[in-house]
Amino acid sequence: MTRDELIKRIKETAYLEGDFTLRSGKKSKYYLDKYLFETCPDILKALGDEFAKFVTDNITLIAGAELGGVALAATTAMATGKNWLIVRNSKKGYGTAKMVEGVLKAGDVVLLVEDIATTGGQVLEAAKIISDSGAKVERIVCVIDRKQGAAENITSAGYAFDSILTKTDLGITD
Repeated sequence: MTRDELIKRIKETAYLEGDFTLRSGKKSKYYLDKYLFETCPDILKALGDEFAKFVTDNITLIAGAELGGVALAATTAMATGKNWLIVRNSKKGYGTAKMVEGVLKAGDVVLLVEDIATTGGQVLEAAKIISDSGAKVERIVCVIDRKQGAAENITSAGYAFDSILTKTDLGITD
């Protein structure tokens, strides 16, 4: 899928207008419903191919935070052959009670993938969990940067940040 086709598919599939409250608490007149585009195989495969472009030789793992980052990490792993992790939002109260599902070792170098970045709050929480384990988050890459502070917050926290698309690419002017 070309970049223009990806933009068109995401916008026609996941762009909604109305009055919305975002995870960050911010209000918005539009919403990008990540689950609508992440559940379309053609878009998901194209996103895996796009994320794979950020996988350098030193990356040992792909990670995604639950729930939106899970399918993205899986498709990126399939596109690259790298193992992947799920970073939980909270410990489950049974079984192993881990914050990370998969094998994460001290010294691992991780590409952390994210769906929609507004302020970067959730992905920074996931990055901290990975870093606290002794691994290094090499880069954080999101599908869409809403251009509402995520890039600044993520880079000021010491992480490299990129996005596959921005709201501008989707023709959203707020």
